[in-house]
Amino acid sequence: MADLKKLIEQELAEAREVCEIKGDGSKECAVAWDAVEELQAAASHQKAQEPSQTSLEKYCDINPEADECRVYEN
Repeated sequence: MADLKKLIEQELAEAREVCEIKGDGSKECAVAWDAVEELQAAASHQKAQEPSQTSLEKYCDINPEADECRVYEN
């Protein structure tokens, strides 16, 4: 996910540069922003597929020695 965020930032910078050079109404500017939107959609889709942690899981990540976080094996 970090790589995707970095790629989005790079595409954003490139889109701004292209639009500044070619103009906001140019075909190149539109294509550059389409690339940004595609990457943002991919990041959103990837984030939606990640399993979210429960509040107990988050708590146990921070406090693994707490009584509530003990794991018993048979």
